[in-house]
Amino acid sequence: MGPPAGGGDPEAPAPAAERPPAPGPGSGPAAALSPAAGKVPQASAMKRSDPHHHHQRHRDGGEALVSHDGTVTEAPRTVKKIQFADQKQEFNKRPTKIGRRSLSRSISQSSTDSYSSAASYTDSSDDETSPRDKQQKNSKGSSDFCVKNIKQAEFGRREIEIAEQEMPALMALRKRAQGEKPLAGAKIVGCTHITAQTAVLMETLGALGAQCRWAACNIYSTLNEVAAALAESGFPVFAWKGESEDDFWWCIDRCVNVEGWQPNMILDDGGDLTHWIYKKYPNMFKKIKGIVEESVTGVHRLYQLSKAGKLCVPAMNVNDSVTKQKFDNLYCCRESILDGLKRTTDMMFGGKQVVVCGYGEVGKGCCAALKAMGSIVYVTEIDPICALQACMDGFRLVKLNEVIRQVDIVITCTGNKNVVTREHLDRMKNSCIVCNMGHSNTEIDVASLRTPELTWERVRSQVDHVIWPDGKRIVLLAEGRLLNLSCSTVPTFVLSITATTQALALIELYNAPEGRYKQDVYLLPKKMDEYVASLHLPTFDAHLTELTDEQAKYLGLNKNGPFKPNYYRY
Repeated sequence: MGPPAGGGDPEAPAPAAERPPAPGPGSGPAAALSPAAGKVPQASAMKRSDPHHHHQRHRDGGEALVSHDGTVTEAPRTVKKIQFADQKQEFNKRPTKIGRRSLSRSISQSSTDSYSSAASYTDSSDDETSPRDKQQKNSKGSSDFCVKNIKQAEFGRREIEIAEQEMPALMALRKRAQGEKPLAGAKIVGCTHITAQTAVLMETLGALGAQCRWAACNIYSTLNEVAAALAESGFPVFAWKGESEDDFWWCIDRCVNVEGWQPNMILDDGGDLTHWIYKKYPNMFKKIKGIVEESVTGVHRLYQLSKAGKLCVPAMNVNDSVTKQKFDNLYCCRESILDGLKRTTDMMFGGKQVVVCGYGEVGKGCCAALKAMGSIVYVTEIDPICALQACMDGFRLVKLNEVIRQVDIVITCTGNKNVVTREHLDRMKNSCIVCNMGHSNTEIDVASLRTPELTWERVRSQVDHVIWPDGKRIVLLAEGRLLNLSCSTVPTFVLSITATTQALALIELYNAPEGRYKQDVYLLPKKMDEYVASLHLPTFDAHLTELTDEQAKYLGLNKNGPFKPNYYRY
């Protein structure tokens, strides 16, 4: 498979779309300081020294002396320092190959150790055992899964039920499929973000007749409780939050390499699953009817294969369908960029200077949200058409070098590689926030920061301070991986649109007659895009206007669509 956008040999092994750094001897948390166990000393209260005075709580929380004439004076206090835990005490312990590390060791660890921040911060359990080493079974006795903790299934089920309320189109597909099973006989292997929204999609595919096996495309985005709920329901799921690189590929292999079961459809996000099958099990493609891919990175890889004549099955490019590009990429990012930044940094957006690299649909959504919050937004672009759009939308078009010293936040949205280089990082101002909204982890050159002269401090989940010798520091979010799904959540309703598009693409490829689709990359038919959109309109109590026969004839259209030609640009 080819690498993410940025070029390269299609035959070269592709990096994991969200691949973590290789684990090293410095693996360990850089936990935030917390008070030592036991009581924190309180300021001691003064004993009453004058019978003519009585005590009264002062409004600032201390004690006050009130005399008979009403004069209030603050009582003197003995001030004691709050005692923190000994620096040598171990916090939030996490396994490494050489044992457990102390707080002082982990936060001062130089980046040459390339520590892994692979830990499930959402899991309330302190169990450090790798899911691969656990023997777990669901209530039906099946052990064909690997999740963090199967006991979280009930909690995950509630999250899935909440997501169903915001995913009307998938629920409508389930109702319409009660009589027919358009995916009967389909064996779908999937590699996507495992969230409550994905769970609704998987269970919909199951209701349509498909068998599914699933792995995660991102080492940080899996919701452990949702994975547990899916495993409890009988879905073979292999994923947990905080996988290592080895775990990532092991999970994908467990989905594909199973005795007595062979996939005939692929649903991918980033191209890693497709790449793994090409690399390890190329003969499987003899039975695979098609690939559905939803990310810029994965689509780029498919086009590379097609150009090289190595794509041996039809593939559906969902990313560039109207209902993915114009809704998920734009509206989803418009809301989730703020969520991710707020949860990780608690920052104020008003007046901040921000540079957004790339003004595609993701960049447009990020810029719109930040501008609405009062930020001063700059844009970088390579495409003159997108660049002109940015200018017409009121954004200043610049080169990154021109503003890198003054901006407070840098956000990458290109799908390319080395957009923010070590040279840029060296020139950033103190406390500049650096993050990525593209799928791959290649846009920010994080590897260049793992050198002996720089110190890494983990300050909270998915937030690292990288400190230069002179004391300057940058704030790196999610180690350069996808910000919104790594650090926050995304709007369920928008994901309903994307998930429905994926489901219809699978149905189309699986049921297509022989010869309709060649060994090439296709866009979803316009009619299906319109159908997906129409399924979501009732949520808004929206009422479409219908063409009269005379109007339809005048426009040369079918009254039921499609309403736009394929060359139309939305």
